[in-house]
Amino acid sequence: MAVQSQVIHLRTSPHFHRAVTVETIMLNVVYAMLPVCAWSVFQFGLSALALLLTTTAACVLTEHLICVFTKQESTVPNYSAVITGMLLGLTLPPGLPLWMGGVGGVVGIVLGKAVFGGIGFNCFNPALVGRAFLQASFTVSITTWTPAGAPGRFLHFIPTTLTFPFAAPSAVDGWSGATPLAAFKFGGETTPLLDTLVGVTAGSLGETSSIIILVCGLYLAVRKFLDWRLPAGMLGAAFITSGVFWLMDMDKYPSPFFMLFTGGLMLGAWFMASDMVASPVTPLGVWIYSGLMGFLTIIIRLKGGMPEGVMYAILLGNAVSPIIDNLTQPRIYGAIKKEKVAK
Repeated sequence: MAVQSQVIHLRTSPHFHRAVTVETIMLNVVYAMLPVCAWSVFQFGLSALALLLTTTAACVLTEHLICVFTKQESTVPNYSAVITGMLLGLTLPPGLPLWMGGVGGVVGIVLGKAVFGGIGFNCFNPALVGRAFLQASFTVSITTWTPAGAPGRFLHFIPTTLTFPFAAPSAVDGWSGATPLAAFKFGGETTPLLDTLVGVTAGSLGETSSIIILVCGLYLAVRKFLDWRLPAGMLGAAFITSGVFWLMDMDKYPSPFFMLFTGGLMLGAWFMASDMVASPVTPLGVWIYSGLMGFLTIIIRLKGGMPEGVMYAILLGNAVSPIIDNLTQPRIYGAIKKEKVAK
């Protein structure tokens, strides 16, 4: 009688894993961002659509050319470059000249991603690297805002959109406006909360409807394509920090709800701070990381020279993320501290 032998394979944990690829995760992020992009196009018209297409095309083309130049398989099909382009476009004012948006896309991919080794190795969010470059290089254009819902926005471009490269774009009467944060910081004016929730105010393309961004972010959280603690920690810290200032002087500082639903905080918390590569992996590190970004956002807004601080808060968080991860590593069971070993 023959005895059939069986082979038992022993592997380290985790023993169960989700059959989810990078492409699946990235594609779902694209799906989640589409309603945000659609609403921004509805609010700002042809210029918003052209800007989003330009930044996305610039990121995709740059990534493909880098892969060709380095003789690597193209990473465009994993949709990471598409996400970078979409996020970059959403951080920009709708009237930004298209050529500037294209430059931002190239810089975001090259300096924010390729120089670190590509996807999975970048220390900073590539879209914010591109945005920071534009902020430093084209200060006037990056801070020129357009009111939402302008008549004729589906028939005509905003005059500055088609500005010739390196020509100085000139502001046109009837096309400029102030964001809610700028209006409060420099004029003491408050914007109705409902307007910030629905998204009928001037600002970047991603500073539109907080409700839509929240719903799209929750979709990713429910599908477990992002760590819910990242946006929760950032938004919670921003709410608490702004609430402390508001309680100290309600006439000088805005309410925490105003700070929560204005500017790029909602977009940054759900779609940028949640970057899997640039964020910590330890549970405690995630809370420290997200809380730090929320705190810095409010400090920059209230005490800095600019009305917005989300971009710098996230980039600073990205910079200290490895340190936070290292300091919050759990102690291995049975490990002996170095002090005891020395004795």
